[in-house]
Amino acid sequence: MTPKILRNISFFTLSLFFGFCAPSSENSNSEVLEVESRLELIKKRGKLIVITDFNSVDYFIYKGQPLGFNYELISKFAKHIGVSLEIRTNYNLKNTFRSLEAGECDILAMGLTITKERTKFLQFSSPIMQTKQVLVQRKPKGWQKMKKHYIDNQLVRSPLDLANKFIVVEANTSYCDRLNSLSNEIGDTIKYVGSTEFLTEDLIQQVAEGRIDYTVSDEHIAMVAKTYFPNIDIFTPISFEQNLAWAINKNSPELLTVLNDWLNKYKISKQYVYLYAKYFKNSRTKSILKSEYSSFKGGKISIYDKFLKEQSNIIGWDWRLIASLMYSESRFNPDAKSWAGAFGLMQLMPVTAKQFGVGEESSAQAQIVAGIKYLKWLDKYFRKEIPDSVERINFVLASYNAGAGHIEDARALAKKYGKDPDVWFGNVDYFILQKSKPEFYKDAVVKYGYLRGAEPYRYVSEIVNRYHSYKNLIKS
Repeated sequence: MTPKILRNISFFTLSLFFGFCAPSSENSNSEVLEVESRLELIKKRGKLIVITDFNSVDYFIYKGQPLGFNYELISKFAKHIGVSLEIRTNYNLKNTFRSLEAGECDILAMGLTITKERTKFLQFSSPIMQTKQVLVQRKPKGWQKMKKHYIDNQLVRSPLDLANKFIVVEANTSYCDRLNSLSNEIGDTIKYVGSTEFLTEDLIQQVAEGRIDYTVSDEHIAMVAKTYFPNIDIFTPISFEQNLAWAINKNSPELLTVLNDWLNKYKISKQYVYLYAKYFKNSRTKSILKSEYSSFKGGKISIYDKFLKEQSNIIGWDWRLIASLMYSESRFNPDAKSWAGAFGLMQLMPVTAKQFGVGEESSAQAQIVAGIKYLKWLDKYFRKEIPDSVERINFVLASYNAGAGHIEDARALAKKYGKDPDVWFGNVDYFILQKSKPEFYKDAVVKYGYLRGAEPYRYVSEIVNRYHSYKNLIKS
């Protein structure tokens, strides 16, 4: 995914595209939840709804797998409280704050600087890490052959030298607050605008490419960006160490307590040390971010993207949904084979594969087409009973994994016990789990007997959640 590039920048042009920084301190007329009800709502819903940043640190796609420091961390918390995870992205921080205040999400799982102004309308978790703000500037031409002291002489090395410099930063961030304070501290004017059009990493790229001269970033983000923009300098701090934390609605004290209890224990574990090192000390970061299979560079999910785009019209699904299913089935490995005999990219069982005209010797493309035709067959099977096409996808996915018969059994159980047989999450999915228990699989309404229901239960959630990540980060 290539960030937009702003050309021919001047102060006047910037004024047309950028709004000056203004931290949001207003309280929206949000629906106020009763004290200690948010955690109960999450568990009743069975899903934690989170907004996070799309960048090379917090949330991105690599070879079809959603990754990122905050993504993995919040995923572990969702698992801890026993719910699934829905990730959303918002490219305007002010709107993100409003979404939290309005109860449209549960947690802002992003590296937010704890500021006095923000604590007026947010409550923060225990810190997830510490960082400092740094000036991002471009090294002089020919820097590769220059000695360090000569490079330093041509760069801003003191905040005092920022007087009358022009800086572009992401709007509504703590960078705005810091530049305001710094201007007062040095007793001179620092000219800056806040971009409502570009995120911090976009602005770093613009510095590297000479579109703008300066921006400001948290050090840990700048350090990762430096791996693929070696001509930027990030060694001029403009703040002391600051705590970064997640944010929660002020009306969610129970959720905050549970989150902090978990965070405080997890942060002293070996797992946290490994997670931190994975994203901030890993020598592979550079190659990952430069890969054509990164959502930052090439924006590809797999080598089969083009073919999936062409063949997805067989069923009329978004090709990224089929890609998510393929990832679950084979991790895009055409030679994958299961203990049960399923084979290939789509992991078709031999009987099903024969029904749709392919075998193990068939090409990867032929197997993909056969898998899509099987999905279409399942979609047609459920069409009359489940007219909602979006809801029907969940039943098709579950049937692809466990067989339509077992899914019909779970629907029958849902109907018997007063749940909606035409809705998967929170209804039929519960009874697919119960099919491993004798009191359910021996029920008179059940025709296909025992099923290890945990597998299709996870299967549908994983594919749908990954698909949402693909939609967030990969162009259609």
